[in-house]
Amino acid sequence: MKPFKFTALTAILAGSLALTACSNTSNEPANAGAANSNTANTSAPATVEITDAHGTVTVPVNPKKVVALDNRTFETLSSWDIELAAVPKDVMPADSPYVADEAVQNIGNHREPNLELLASIEPDLVIVGQRFAGFYEDIKKLVPNAAVIDLNFDVSAEAGTPGANLVNGLKDATTNLGKIFDKEDEAVKLTADFDKAIEAAKSAYNGTDKIMSVVVSAGEIGFSAPHSGRVWGPLYEVFGWTSALEVNNASSDHQGDDISVEAIAQSNPDWIFVLDRDAAVSAESDSVPAQDVIDNAPALKNTTAITKGQIVYAPNDTYTNESIETFMELFDNLAAALAKQ
Repeated sequence: MKPFKFTALTAILAGSLALTACSNTSNEPANAGAANSNTANTSAPATVEITDAHGTVTVPVNPKKVVALDNRTFETLSSWDIELAAVPKDVMPADSPYVADEAVQNIGNHREPNLELLASIEPDLVIVGQRFAGFYEDIKKLVPNAAVIDLNFDVSAEAGTPGANLVNGLKDATTNLGKIFDKEDEAVKLTADFDKAIEAAKSAYNGTDKIMSVVVSAGEIGFSAPHSGRVWGPLYEVFGWTSALEVNNASSDHQGDDISVEAIAQSNPDWIFVLDRDAAVSAESDSVPAQDVIDNAPALKNTTAITKGQIVYAPNDTYTNESIETFMELFDNLAAALAKQ
């Protein structure tokens, strides 16, 4: 009798299993359909909140029509293949893809911008910053339906600590752009590489060499004072540089302070760091390369920096392309030069 009962039970179980198999012919769990349904109904956020120079702004993610006016953003946006509707071509590097693209309209420059063009474009987003920060309110009135963000940050001593303002400003702007254009991974990598470049340049400096930073414009050498200006000044704090020369009431003038070349020479710097303003804004025939100006300055020829060839030039487009990528290139150049001493 026992073999008979076992066989019957087996048959009943087999039938039950067969029915179960017929009711679920896929390899998915029984609740997979519900899970997939929930996933299908979940979409990426349509907007993101950005904290800019004026507060919190709600910005569409991956906006369709974008106008960028901040020269700190062009290289990053280009590397991410972001299409732009308009830019200020007159104050951009000539080799920027946006300048060459005829489909990208020209706002002009920050002195006489064609802001009315914005209204005809009807942008979803306008990125304001630096040279165009003063037009923020005007732009908001012209395009009331657009999100307008101001990524400007002040590197002057009055605004806080110039070095920290520069570093944090570039990183914050990059992070915000990553959120807006769904490039957060790229933004994280970019800011991490930026931090590494800072550390490399900081480690390469011996802590004692005297640094002289200058701006060459129209064939003239201007003193770029520590803590002042947009490029060299804040870097004294970032890297702990010892300045070869201290000047009272130094300005942040884009051509540098009017300090005699003889005074610069008398400070006998170990290093001279040079920003060639004309290389970014003038036609080749209209300007004298900064290297020629430095090399042919008689007063400088006996300084330690010249005799040892300890001169570093900022990338040629720095004046019009103060992007996080530009500063990384500059920091890499500084690290390589200082490490050879």
